[in-house]
Amino acid sequence: MLLTKVHCSVGFVALFQILSFVSVFFVVVSILSFCLKTHPDLRVPVIANETQQLSGNKTVWKLARKPTEPHKSFFYMESVCNAWFAFEILVRMIVSPSRLNFIRRAVNIIDIVATLSFVLDSILNHMDIDNDVLEFFSIVRIMRLFKLTRHSPGLKILIHTFKASAHELTLLVFFLVLGIVIFASLIFYAERIQFNPKNDFKSIPVGLWWAIVTMTTVGYGDMTPKTYIGMFVGSICAVTGVLTIALPVPVIVSNFAMFYSHTQARAKLPKTRQRVVPVEAVRPKGPPSGAMPGRSAWKRDGVAGGGPMGNNPATAAPTPTVVRNRALPVASEATKIIGKR
Repeated sequence: MLLTKVHCSVGFVALFQILSFVSVFFVVVSILSFCLKTHPDLRVPVIANETQQLSGNKTVWKLARKPTEPHKSFFYMESVCNAWFAFEILVRMIVSPSRLNFIRRAVNIIDIVATLSFVLDSILNHMDIDNDVLEFFSIVRIMRLFKLTRHSPGLKILIHTFKASAHELTLLVFFLVLGIVIFASLIFYAERIQFNPKNDFKSIPVGLWWAIVTMTTVGYGDMTPKTYIGMFVGSICAVTGVLTIALPVPVIVSNFAMFYSHTQARAKLPKTRQRVVPVEAVRPKGPPSGAMPGRSAWKRDGVAGGGPMGNNPATAAPTPTVVRNRALPVASEATKIIGKR
């Protein structure tokens, strides 16, 4: 066996790192632009002239201040970023071995929908058409954060942990939903047993919000029980929520530790890979010049039939056995030669 080392080209690795940095840079800039353009100090008020007709055929013009809009610089920033995203999608789709599998991936779907939403939003703004519904769906652009999973090992570890802990997370959600419904019903009826003019629990659906907040130990304080029975139900609800959430945590932590250690071990592996190449025995194509005819008499099973003393098996010297794919015929032929000796 021969061991050959496969070395990656230094130029290819450098190009890959540059493209990864550029992709991450545009993702970060796009998300920052999407978030900052909603800040009041970074928006521009829209002022328009309005004409009003008064009595006596008098016309009055006044300035009306309409809702603010983002600064123009954000539009140019998002245009450059989305141009890069569109170019990246096209190139990756062209070089993809299976375009159908490429389109089915969740990250690529988010990228395509986010890019199309920006294009449609820009067209409708240029045509002065209200697009409140499309602006709501533009929240998909913030989902581009998941593109960082291609370049961040930490995010990959987190995703693999959630996938491996899907059963435990399902049980957690099931028990939480069960407890939320039970305690919402209990607190609704508990607050109605005693006289309570400041009852916050007008219905069971309203109590669901209180049960979620209490079982997850958030406790906003917007809704609180006022009666003693309601306080007792609230205490049981809080303790049950802590125990329910704490039960599957060790399994999730162990899965995270397993994937983290696996990632660290792979990071410490050498940069070069070793490939095992099998070496096969080379058979002679024909008798060499000046050689005895017995030397070239190869049998069908891979054993030479002649030797330096001629073709007589009784006087011929044994020749080395060349093992091919048929092991049993070779072994039987060798046994016959040794027996004749």
